[in-house]
Amino acid sequence: MRIRKAQDRLPTHIGWLDSKHTYSFGHHYDPQWTGSGALLVINDDTVAPGAGFGTHGHSDMEIISVVLEGKLTHKDSQGNIGHLVPGMVQRMSAGTGIRHSEYNGSDSEPVHFLQIWIAPHSRGLDPSYQEAEVPEQQGKVVLAGEGGLLAINQDAELAQYRLEEGDEVSFKAQSRRKRYLHVIEGGIASGELLLGPGDGLELSAGEEKAFVAQAGTRFLAFDVPA
Repeated sequence: MRIRKAQDRLPTHIGWLDSKHTYSFGHHYDPQWTGSGALLVINDDTVAPGAGFGTHGHSDMEIISVVLEGKLTHKDSQGNIGHLVPGMVQRMSAGTGIRHSEYNGSDSEPVHFLQIWIAPHSRGLDPSYQEAEVPEQQGKVVLAGEGGLLAINQDAELAQYRLEEGDEVSFKAQSRRKRYLHVIEGGIASGELLLGPGDGLELSAGEEKAFVAQAGTRFLAFDVPA
């Protein structure tokens, strides 16, 4: 079991961007945190009004964005245009190559979102794009993966949990798999261990952990190949 506290994530501050990286990213390198199996990136990004990431390219990556606050505007070389607000999730499969931009769709309010990268099961796939609205319901909603709101080119699942105070939930990493939990709001506790906003926890194959939720808890749970 590995714990990633919010304050230990790798920071990027460049004026218009305030980003916290769970894993090594860009010029940041932490040999202890280079990914959790196929899960390679969780970037917690806040972009200033009117600013954003200019057009740039990706290939052979499943890129998922979860908007927490504000408005995120997406444009790509396949002609897709997305205006994402809280309660929406987006998946872009870069495949053989795609160029896109992401920027704050507001001139007055920041946009806060999580950008997630998962390695695909195969290289050279056709690029594709998908977005969906996430139902505001308690318990588990599968955002990406089998039976989920979004398809993904990997044997992986990304789920969102909304829990009330006292709700109990447990997670186990199966053989050759990893589980990773990332808390968005509220908190989950296991004995003396408390994970709050921005905190994360990785379970490797065979490990299991049970948690009790605090009031108003929301977190993401990943199940990915090791």
